[in-house]
Amino acid sequence: MGVPDQPGFNRPQPEAVGGRQADQDRTLEAMHLLERALAAPAPGRETGWRDEVLASLAILDDATTEEYDNGNRPDSLLSDIKRTQPHLGPRVRGVTAQYAQLRDRVRALRHELTNDREDPPDFADIRERLAALLTAIRHQRARESDLLYEAYFDAFNSDLRTD
Repeated sequence: MGVPDQPGFNRPQPEAVGGRQADQDRTLEAMHLLERALAAPAPGRETGWRDEVLASLAILDDATTEEYDNGNRPDSLLSDIKRTQPHLGPRVRGVTAQYAQLRDRVRALRHELTNDREDPPDFADIRERLAALLTAIRHQRARESDLLYEAYFDAFNSDLRTD
């Protein structure tokens, strides 16, 4: 994301932009890993299937936790927007709150699958619930991208440059 040399918000530091992109890439890769695990055949290999789903869910849990923690750091892009563009503060808080809820859903599903090892998994139900979670994460990411774009446009009165 190119940043023009003009006043605006605290010029998003290249490391903040790069860090956000790295967080998003890591989370997206974890989402793809979980999708592959969910798509694997389950009948007749329910335990192995659940173990693969759980391992992928653990990676998604780690990725979303790190992305959430980094997004709440004082030097993050979201913190910078909230500090320098107060009119966008409620949206920043909304995006952050929604991400916290999604992270909590990841943890709750992971806990449920870990503690429910006595019974064979209802793989259709698990697939449906985790697909809904992945859709919600994608929706949240789009909301965050829209917010970042709006903040950039408001600060610099120009579209993002692609480098």
